[in-house]
Amino acid sequence: MGDLPKEQWAQVLNEHGGKLEYKKIPVPKPGPDEVLIQIKYSGVCHTDLHAINGDWPLDTKLPLVGGHEGAGVVVARGELAKNVQIGDYAGIKWLNGSCMNCTYCFTANEPLCPDPILSGYTVDGSFQQYALGKEAHVARIPKECNLEAIAPVLCAGLTAYKGLKETGARPGETVAIVGAGGGLGSMALQYARAMGLHTIAIDGGAEKADMCRSLGASAYVDFMTTKDLVGDVKKAAGRDGFGPHGVLLLAVSEKPFQQASEYVRSHGTIVCVGMPANAFLKAPVFDVVTRMINIKGSYVGNRQDTTEAIDFFRRGLIKAPYKVVGLSELQGVFDLMTQNKIAGRYVVDTSK
Repeated sequence: MGDLPKEQWAQVLNEHGGKLEYKKIPVPKPGPDEVLIQIKYSGVCHTDLHAINGDWPLDTKLPLVGGHEGAGVVVARGELAKNVQIGDYAGIKWLNGSCMNCTYCFTANEPLCPDPILSGYTVDGSFQQYALGKEAHVARIPKECNLEAIAPVLCAGLTAYKGLKETGARPGETVAIVGAGGGLGSMALQYARAMGLHTIAIDGGAEKADMCRSLGASAYVDFMTTKDLVGDVKKAAGRDGFGPHGVLLLAVSEKPFQQASEYVRSHGTIVCVGMPANAFLKAPVFDVVTRMINIKGSYVGNRQDTTEAIDFFRRGLIKAPYKVVGLSELQGVFDLMTQNKIAGRYVVDTSK
Protein backbone atom coordinates (compact mmCIF):
# COMPACT_ATOMS: atom_id res chain seq x y z
CA MET A 1 0.00 0.00 0.00
CA GLY A 2 3.02 2.24 -0.32
CA ASP A 3 1.63 4.23 -3.26
CA LEU A 4 -1.80 4.76 -1.74
CA PRO A 5 -2.79 7.95 0.07
CA LYS A 6 -3.02 7.96 3.84
CA GLU A 7 -6.27 9.98 3.84
CA GLN A 8 -9.43 10.05 1.73
CA TRP A 9 -12.69 11.97 1.43
CA ALA A 10 -15.79 10.37 2.95
CA GLN A 11 -19.32 11.16 4.08
CA VAL A 12 -19.56 10.38 7.78
CA LEU A 13 -22.66 10.02 9.97
CA ASN A 14 -21.89 10.93 13.56
CA GLU A 15 -25.33 10.43 15.12
CA HIS A 16 -28.66 8.94 14.01
CA GLY A 17 -30.95 11.52 12.51
CA GLY A 18 -28.10 13.96 11.98
CA LYS A 19 -26.59 15.46 8.86
CA LEU A 20 -23.66 13.86 7.07
CA GLU A 21 -20.22 15.37 7.49
CA TYR A 22 -18.00 15.47 4.39
CA LYS A 23 -14.47 15.18 5.67
CA LYS A 24 -11.14 13.38 5.38
CA ILE A 25 -10.62 10.07 7.18
CA PRO A 26 -7.80 7.48 7.09
CA VAL A 27 -7.58 4.99 4.23
CA PRO A 28 -8.14 1.52 5.78
CA LYS A 29 -5.75 -1.41 5.38
CA PRO A 30 -7.07 -4.82 4.27
CA GLY A 31 -7.04 -7.74 6.68
CA PRO A 32 -5.76 -11.19 5.59
CA ASP A 33 -9.01 -12.15 3.79
CA GLU A 34 -9.98 -8.66 2.57
CA VAL A 35 -9.44 -6.51 -0.48
CA LEU A 36 -9.23 -2.73 -0.64
CA ILE A 37 -11.29 -1.23 -3.46
CA GLN A 38 -10.78 2.28 -4.75
CA ILE A 39 -14.42 3.27 -5.06
CA LYS A 40 -15.08 5.22 -8.23
CA TYR A 41 -18.86 5.37 -8.00
CA SER A 42 -21.49 4.38 -5.46
CA GLY A 43 -25.23 4.06 -5.84
CA VAL A 44 -27.48 5.58 -3.18
CA CYS A 45 -30.10 3.24 -1.70
CA HIS A 46 -33.15 3.79 0.51
CA THR A 47 -31.50 1.44 3.01
CA ASP A 48 -28.85 4.13 3.50
CA LEU A 49 -31.60 6.46 4.71
CA HIS A 50 -32.66 3.85 7.28
CA ALA A 51 -29.05 3.71 8.46
CA ILE A 52 -29.04 7.50 8.88
CA ASN A 53 -32.33 7.49 10.78
CA GLY A 54 -31.50 4.39 12.82
CA ASP A 55 -35.09 3.14 12.43
CA TRP A 56 -34.37 -0.51 11.65
CA PRO A 57 -33.99 -3.09 14.45
CA LEU A 58 -30.31 -3.53 13.62
CA ASP A 59 -27.33 -2.17 15.48
CA THR A 60 -25.24 0.25 13.44
CA LYS A 61 -21.71 1.43 14.09
CA LEU A 62 -21.17 5.12 14.78
CA PRO A 63 -19.50 7.10 13.39
CA LEU A 64 -20.56 5.44 10.14
CA VAL A 65 -19.65 5.67 6.48
CA GLY A 66 -22.74 4.44 4.66
CA GLY A 67 -23.19 3.00 1.19
CA HIS A 68 -23.30 -0.51 -0.26
CA GLU A 69 -23.32 -0.08 -4.04
CA GLY A 70 -19.67 0.74 -4.57
CA ALA A 71 -17.98 -0.01 -7.88
CA GLY A 72 -14.25 0.42 -8.35
CA VAL A 73 -10.79 -1.08 -8.75
CA VAL A 74 -8.91 -3.42 -6.42
CA VAL A 75 -5.77 -1.62 -5.21
CA ALA A 76 -4.61 -3.83 -2.32
CA ARG A 77 -5.35 -7.25 -0.85
CA GLY A 78 -4.56 -9.35 2.20
CA GLU A 79 -2.20 -12.32 2.09
CA LEU A 80 -5.05 -14.84 1.97
CA ALA A 81 -6.91 -13.04 -0.84
CA LYS A 82 -5.68 -14.91 -3.91
CA ASN A 83 -8.71 -15.00 -6.21
CA VAL A 84 -9.00 -11.27 -6.85
CA GLN A 85 -6.12 -9.52 -8.57
CA ILE A 86 -4.82 -5.97 -8.22
CA GLY A 87 -6.44 -3.94 -10.99
CA ASP A 88 -9.59 -6.08 -11.16
CA TYR A 89 -12.96 -4.36 -11.18
CA ALA A 90 -14.90 -5.22 -8.04
CA GLY A 91 -17.88 -4.06 -6.04
CA ILE A 92 -18.95 -3.54 -2.44
CA LYS A 93 -22.39 -5.05 -1.77
CA TRP A 94 -24.75 -4.94 1.21
CA LEU A 95 -23.43 -8.29 2.41
CA ASN A 96 -19.80 -7.43 3.02
CA GLY A 97 -19.03 -10.80 4.57
CA SER A 98 -20.46 -13.84 6.36
CA CYS A 99 -19.12 -16.59 8.60
CA MET A 100 -18.87 -19.13 5.71
CA ASN A 101 -19.26 -21.88 8.31
CA CYS A 102 -22.97 -22.08 9.22
CA THR A 103 -25.66 -24.18 7.53
CA TYR A 104 -26.89 -21.13 5.62
CA CYS A 105 -23.47 -20.30 4.21
CA PHE A 106 -22.90 -23.96 3.32
CA THR A 107 -26.15 -24.05 1.32
CA ALA A 108 -25.61 -20.82 -0.66
CA ASN A 109 -27.95 -18.86 1.63
CA GLU A 110 -25.20 -16.67 3.00
CA PRO A 111 -27.50 -13.60 3.22
CA LEU A 112 -29.23 -15.48 6.07
CA CYS A 113 -26.00 -16.00 8.01
CA PRO A 114 -26.63 -15.21 11.70
CA ASP A 115 -23.34 -13.32 11.90
CA PRO A 116 -23.30 -11.08 8.81
CA ILE A 117 -21.06 -8.11 8.09
CA LEU A 118 -23.17 -5.39 6.47
CA SER A 119 -21.63 -2.63 4.35
CA GLY A 120 -22.64 0.84 5.44
CA TYR A 121 -24.32 -0.52 8.55
CA THR A 122 -22.10 -2.69 10.75
CA VAL A 123 -18.92 -1.74 8.88
CA ASP A 124 -18.05 1.33 6.82
CA GLY A 125 -19.36 1.21 3.29
CA SER A 126 -18.91 2.84 -0.09
CA PHE A 127 -19.51 6.55 0.56
CA GLN A 128 -15.74 6.98 0.68
CA GLN A 129 -12.92 6.77 -1.82
CA TYR A 130 -11.46 3.49 -0.52
CA ALA A 131 -13.50 0.68 1.05
CA LEU A 132 -12.83 -2.80 2.41
CA GLY A 133 -14.64 -5.99 1.48
CA LYS A 134 -14.22 -9.67 2.24
CA GLU A 135 -12.67 -11.27 -0.84
CA ALA A 136 -15.23 -14.09 -0.85
CA HIS A 137 -18.12 -11.63 -1.08
CA VAL A 138 -16.99 -8.71 -3.23
CA ALA A 139 -18.76 -8.60 -6.58
CA ARG A 140 -16.59 -9.56 -9.55
CA ILE A 141 -17.20 -6.98 -12.28
CA PRO A 142 -16.09 -7.71 -15.86
CA LYS A 143 -13.66 -5.16 -17.26
CA GLU A 144 -15.98 -4.25 -20.15
CA CYS A 145 -18.57 -2.89 -17.72
CA ASN A 146 -19.05 0.82 -17.06
CA LEU A 147 -18.43 1.34 -13.33
CA GLU A 148 -20.71 4.37 -13.16
CA ALA A 149 -23.65 2.51 -14.67
CA ILE A 150 -23.17 -0.80 -12.88
CA ALA A 151 -23.01 0.64 -9.35
CA PRO A 152 -26.80 0.46 -8.76
CA VAL A 153 -26.83 -3.17 -9.92
CA LEU A 154 -24.84 -4.15 -6.82
CA CYS A 155 -27.90 -3.70 -4.59
CA ALA A 156 -30.93 -2.42 -6.48
CA GLY A 157 -30.34 -4.71 -9.44
CA LEU A 158 -29.40 -7.74 -7.38
CA THR A 159 -32.29 -7.30 -4.95
CA ALA A 160 -34.84 -6.76 -7.72
CA TYR A 161 -33.57 -9.73 -9.72
CA LYS A 162 -33.64 -12.03 -6.67
CA GLY A 163 -37.17 -10.88 -5.82
CA LEU A 164 -38.40 -11.65 -9.33
CA LYS A 165 -36.86 -15.13 -9.13
CA GLU A 166 -38.68 -15.67 -5.83
CA THR A 167 -42.09 -14.97 -7.45
CA GLY A 168 -41.65 -18.13 -9.51
CA ALA A 169 -43.21 -16.34 -12.49
CA ARG A 170 -42.45 -17.95 -15.84
CA PRO A 171 -41.85 -16.27 -19.20
CA GLY A 172 -45.12 -14.93 -20.56
CA GLU A 173 -46.67 -14.49 -17.10
CA THR A 174 -47.38 -11.18 -15.35
CA VAL A 175 -45.81 -9.57 -12.29
CA ALA A 176 -47.07 -6.42 -10.59
CA ILE A 177 -44.21 -4.25 -9.35
CA VAL A 178 -45.24 -1.91 -6.54
CA GLY A 179 -42.89 1.05 -6.28
CA ALA A 180 -41.87 0.59 -9.91
CA GLY A 181 -40.74 4.19 -10.29
CA GLY A 182 -38.05 3.99 -7.63
CA GLY A 183 -34.49 2.72 -7.78
CA LEU A 184 -35.33 -0.95 -7.27
CA GLY A 185 -38.42 -0.67 -9.44
CA SER A 186 -36.54 0.76 -12.40
CA MET A 187 -34.23 -2.25 -12.20
CA ALA A 188 -37.04 -4.76 -11.66
CA LEU A 189 -38.85 -3.60 -14.79
CA GLN A 190 -35.80 -4.25 -16.91
CA TYR A 191 -34.88 -7.57 -15.35
CA ALA A 192 -38.49 -8.69 -15.75
CA ARG A 193 -38.46 -7.79 -19.43
CA ALA A 194 -35.16 -9.64 -19.91
CA MET A 195 -36.68 -12.66 -18.14
CA GLY A 196 -39.67 -12.67 -20.50
CA LEU A 197 -42.24 -11.38 -18.01
CA HIS A 198 -45.07 -8.91 -18.51
CA THR A 199 -45.14 -6.14 -15.90
CA ILE A 200 -47.73 -3.90 -14.27
CA ALA A 201 -45.97 -0.87 -12.80
CA ILE A 202 -47.68 0.61 -9.74
CA ASP A 203 -46.51 4.02 -8.52
CA GLY A 204 -47.59 7.66 -8.41
CA GLY A 205 -47.13 10.62 -10.74
CA ALA A 206 -46.66 11.41 -14.41
CA GLU A 207 -42.84 11.45 -14.32
CA LYS A 208 -42.74 7.93 -12.94
CA ALA A 209 -45.38 6.80 -15.43
CA ASP A 210 -43.23 7.97 -18.35
CA MET A 211 -40.13 6.33 -16.92
CA CYS A 212 -41.86 3.01 -16.24
CA ARG A 213 -43.29 2.83 -19.74
CA SER A 214 -39.89 3.66 -21.25
CA LEU A 215 -38.42 0.73 -19.30
CA GLY A 216 -40.91 -1.76 -20.73
CA ALA A 217 -43.86 -1.74 -18.34
CA SER A 218 -46.86 -3.38 -20.00
CA ALA A 219 -49.23 -1.17 -17.97
CA TYR A 220 -49.06 1.60 -15.38
CA VAL A 221 -51.45 2.07 -12.47
CA ASP A 222 -51.19 5.41 -10.66
CA PHE A 223 -52.14 4.90 -7.02
CA MET A 224 -52.54 8.66 -6.64
CA THR A 225 -55.30 8.99 -9.23
CA THR A 226 -56.98 5.59 -9.56
CA LYS A 227 -60.40 5.11 -7.97
CA ASP A 228 -60.10 1.31 -7.96
CA LEU A 229 -56.50 0.15 -7.68
CA VAL A 230 -57.42 -3.51 -7.18
CA GLY A 231 -59.73 -3.53 -10.20
CA ASP A 232 -57.27 -1.68 -12.40
CA VAL A 233 -54.44 -4.07 -11.55
CA LYS A 234 -56.59 -7.12 -12.27
CA LYS A 235 -57.74 -5.62 -15.55
CA ALA A 236 -54.16 -4.87 -16.59
CA ALA A 237 -53.07 -8.43 -15.82
CA GLY A 238 -54.91 -10.00 -18.74
CA ARG A 239 -58.22 -11.01 -20.27
CA ASP A 240 -59.25 -13.47 -17.57
CA GLY A 241 -59.22 -10.75 -14.91
CA PHE A 242 -57.68 -13.05 -12.30
CA GLY A 243 -54.75 -10.76 -11.51
CA PRO A 244 -50.96 -11.01 -11.81
CA HIS A 245 -49.09 -14.26 -11.14
CA GLY A 246 -46.68 -12.47 -8.85
CA VAL A 247 -46.46 -9.24 -6.87
CA LEU A 248 -43.11 -7.65 -6.08
CA LEU A 249 -43.52 -5.23 -3.17
CA LEU A 250 -40.78 -2.59 -3.31
CA ALA A 251 -42.84 0.11 -1.62
CA VAL A 252 -41.56 2.24 1.25
CA SER A 253 -44.96 2.66 2.94
CA GLU A 254 -47.19 0.12 4.67
CA LYS A 255 -50.49 0.29 2.75
CA PRO A 256 -49.37 -1.60 -0.39
CA PHE A 257 -48.42 -4.57 1.80
CA GLN A 258 -52.04 -4.73 2.99
CA GLN A 259 -53.50 -4.50 -0.54
CA ALA A 260 -51.50 -7.08 -2.45
CA SER A 261 -53.57 -10.11 -1.45
CA GLU A 262 -56.66 -8.42 -2.91
CA TYR A 263 -55.37 -8.43 -6.48
CA VAL A 264 -52.81 -11.23 -6.74
CA ARG A 265 -53.99 -14.22 -8.77
CA SER A 266 -55.09 -17.33 -6.84
CA HIS A 267 -52.04 -19.55 -6.30
CA GLY A 268 -49.97 -16.46 -7.00
CA THR A 269 -46.97 -15.28 -5.00
CA ILE A 270 -46.48 -12.05 -3.10
CA VAL A 271 -42.82 -11.22 -2.50
CA CYS A 272 -41.96 -8.58 0.10
CA VAL A 273 -38.72 -6.69 -0.53
CA GLY A 274 -39.30 -3.14 0.66
CA MET A 275 -39.05 -2.67 4.42
CA PRO A 276 -41.03 0.36 5.63
CA ALA A 277 -40.08 1.22 9.18
CA ASN A 278 -42.38 -0.33 11.81
CA ALA A 279 -44.69 -1.76 9.12
CA PHE A 280 -46.74 -4.96 9.31
CA LEU A 281 -47.93 -7.35 6.64
CA LYS A 282 -51.63 -8.22 6.77
CA ALA A 283 -53.83 -10.51 4.67
CA PRO A 284 -57.18 -12.28 5.29
CA VAL A 285 -56.41 -15.83 6.40
CA PHE A 286 -59.52 -17.16 4.61
CA ASP A 287 -58.32 -15.77 1.26
CA VAL A 288 -54.74 -16.93 1.78
CA VAL A 289 -55.95 -20.48 2.43
CA THR A 290 -58.81 -20.85 -0.05
CA ARG A 291 -56.99 -19.05 -2.85
CA MET A 292 -53.66 -20.70 -1.99
CA ILE A 293 -51.78 -17.39 -1.92
CA ASN A 294 -48.05 -17.58 -1.24
CA ILE A 295 -46.55 -14.75 0.83
CA LYS A 296 -42.80 -14.63 1.29
CA GLY A 297 -39.87 -12.32 1.84
CA SER A 298 -36.84 -11.88 -0.38
CA TYR A 299 -33.59 -10.51 0.92
CA VAL A 300 -30.47 -9.71 -1.11
CA GLY A 301 -29.18 -12.38 -3.48
CA ASN A 302 -26.30 -14.76 -2.87
CA ARG A 303 -23.00 -14.79 -4.74
CA GLN A 304 -24.42 -16.74 -7.69
CA ASP A 305 -27.40 -14.37 -7.92
CA THR A 306 -24.88 -11.53 -8.01
CA THR A 307 -23.01 -13.12 -10.92
CA GLU A 308 -26.27 -13.60 -12.82
CA ALA A 309 -27.50 -10.06 -12.16
CA ILE A 310 -24.19 -8.60 -13.36
CA ASP A 311 -24.27 -10.79 -16.47
CA PHE A 312 -27.66 -9.35 -17.51
CA PHE A 313 -26.01 -5.93 -17.28
CA ARG A 314 -22.91 -7.05 -19.16
CA ARG A 315 -25.07 -8.21 -22.06
CA GLY A 316 -26.68 -4.80 -22.35
CA LEU A 317 -30.09 -5.87 -21.06
CA ILE A 318 -30.10 -3.54 -18.03
CA LYS A 319 -29.82 0.20 -18.56
CA ALA A 320 -31.55 1.68 -15.57
CA PRO A 321 -31.88 5.45 -15.35
CA TYR A 322 -29.59 7.22 -12.92
CA LYS A 323 -28.23 10.67 -12.18
CA VAL A 324 -24.64 11.37 -11.14
CA VAL A 325 -23.64 13.91 -8.50
CA GLY A 326 -20.48 14.38 -6.50
CA LEU A 327 -19.93 12.52 -3.23
CA SER A 328 -19.81 15.96 -1.60
CA GLU A 329 -23.49 16.45 -2.59
CA LEU A 330 -24.78 13.27 -0.93
CA GLN A 331 -26.77 15.03 1.79
CA GLY A 332 -28.88 16.70 -0.90
CA VAL A 333 -29.73 13.30 -2.37
CA PHE A 334 -31.05 12.13 0.98
CA ASP A 335 -33.08 15.33 1.32
CA LEU A 336 -34.76 14.53 -2.01
CA MET A 337 -35.27 10.92 -0.97
CA THR A 338 -36.99 12.03 2.24
CA GLN A 339 -39.35 14.13 0.13
CA ASN A 340 -40.03 11.18 -2.23
CA LYS A 341 -38.76 13.24 -5.18
CA ILE A 342 -36.39 10.71 -6.74
CA ALA A 343 -37.24 8.80 -9.91
CA GLY A 344 -34.71 6.09 -10.68
CA ARG A 345 -31.35 6.05 -8.93
CA TYR A 346 -28.66 8.48 -7.83
CA VAL A 347 -24.97 7.61 -8.20
CA VAL A 348 -22.22 9.56 -6.47
CA ASP A 349 -18.81 10.19 -8.05
CA THR A 350 -16.23 9.90 -5.27
CA SER A 351 -13.79 12.24 -7.05
CA LYS A 352 -16.12 15.24 -6.66
